[in-house]
Amino acid sequence: MTVAGRVRRESVRMQAAELFEQEVKPPEVARRLRVSLKSAYQWHQLWREGGVGALSSRGPSGSRCRLSPRCLEKLAAYLEQGPAAHGWVEDQVWTAARVAMLIGRKFHVSYSVSGATRLMHRLGFSPQVPARRVAERDEQAVTAWKEAIWAEVKGPGRPAGATSASRTKQASPADRPEAGPGDDADTPRS
Repeated sequence: MTVAGRVRRESVRMQAAELFEQEVKPPEVARRLRVSLKSAYQWHQLWREGGVGALSSRGPSGSRCRLSPRCLEKLAAYLEQGPAAHGWVEDQVWTAARVAMLIGRKFHVSYSVSGATRLMHRLGFSPQVPARRVAERDEQAVTAWKEAIWAEVKGPGRPAGATSASRTKQASPADRPEAGPGDDADTPRS
C-alpha cells in the first residue's frame, strides 16, 4: 500500500471513530465512508475495546527488514561500487537477482528477488533489466542478412489468391447416404 493509501485509510478510521462516538451504527458508517460492512464492524469492535487509539495505525504491515540499519548502509555502499566490484564484469547492471545474491554473500541473509527489489527501492535504487543484445552486434550485417539470406530461406509463401474460406453448412437430408460406414443395410436404424 502506498503512503497516500495508508494516510487515507488512517483518516477514514478516525472518521469512523468520530461516528461511533456519535452512536452511528456500523452499517451506516460503512455507507457514509464507503467501506465494507466487515471493516466497519471490525473497527467498531476495536473502538469499543480500546477507543480511538485502537483505530490508529500501527505502522506499515509486512515483515520486518532482516538487515540492521548498519547493514543497510553497507549494502548501499556496495551498490554504489557497482556490479563489477562484486564479480559481475560482463555488464554494469544491478538486477534484483544479483542484489539478492550479494545480500546472501555479504550478510548471510536470504532474500527473494522480489524482496531484494523492495529493499533496493527503500534504499533509493531501482533494479535494471539488462538488454538481451550482444554489445558487439553489427546492425548493418543483421539488416543485410535479413534482406538477402532470410528472404531466400523463408521462401515465397502462398500467393494471396490461394487461400480458401467458406462457411460450413449442414447437408440436406437428400444429400445424406442411405447407409453410413459400418452400417448394415439389413439392420433398421433406431
